[in-house]
Amino acid sequence: MLAPMEKIIDAAFRTICYKYGADLTFTELIRFETLAKNNRSALKRIKLYDETPTMIQFMGTNEDKLKKFLDNFNPTPGFKGFNFNLGCPSQNYVNSGVGSRMISRPTKTQRLVSIVQDYGYPVNIKMRLGMTRQETLDKVYLKLIEKVNADFFVVHARYRSQSYKVPPKWDIFVECVATGKEIIANGDIKSHEDVNLLEEMGCSGVMIGRQAIINPLIFGQLKNLNSLPTLKSVFDEYITLAGTREMNYSKRLFEIRPEDLPNLKG
Repeated sequence: MLAPMEKIIDAAFRTICYKYGADLTFTELIRFETLAKNNRSALKRIKLYDETPTMIQFMGTNEDKLKKFLDNFNPTPGFKGFNFNLGCPSQNYVNSGVGSRMISRPTKTQRLVSIVQDYGYPVNIKMRLGMTRQETLDKVYLKLIEKVNADFFVVHARYRSQSYKVPPKWDIFVECVATGKEIIANGDIKSHEDVNLLEEMGCSGVMIGRQAIINPLIFGQLKNLNSLPTLKSVFDEYITLAGTREMNYSKRLFEIRPEDLPNLKG
């Protein structure tokens, strides 16, 4: 899966990653309270241009606003469901009670998930291990997985305030899988060896973000697909596609160096 990264991953890049091996993509994050207002800019950020399999990622707490958005939502080709963001580390989001702040609120999260399910749409969760090291030690992530009935859980194996320079805590995936829920691993996945190890732990799949930004061919490479193009040709293809969709292409894509990855948030 291609990870959502706000203000970096766009619709053209999602199409490129799907074309070269990604099974599922996600839109960048948007608050459903904003979508409920029919905000043109917000709606454009979740617009699907083709049949690339895509989950719309959002966050929020107002149940009535969620229902209002879903009342007016019309799925288009490529739409595969909704993803609740319970992992964004942004201070602004955390201060308003969403993102990583929601990991310790399984009852509220279940209510939001149930609303989406009542409308007949697939829904899943992307989350971290908690706000702090203490929340991680208290296993708030495990309590949420156990209490919420989402289709699957994408678990980024770090807590909110943890630096990307610190290795993710992959050993938690074993206990996450033991809940009986479907678990997708996220966090510093780079190689066949990584994927094989996570599969042995029982994870159903992997989500890749920062590595895909510098190499969108990583999905096809991990699948051992033949006849993959050069990165230069993929970059040109991306620029052309973004132009046909009248998008301002993300200048951060392809230009990020591997040594910059630990400092890149998303």
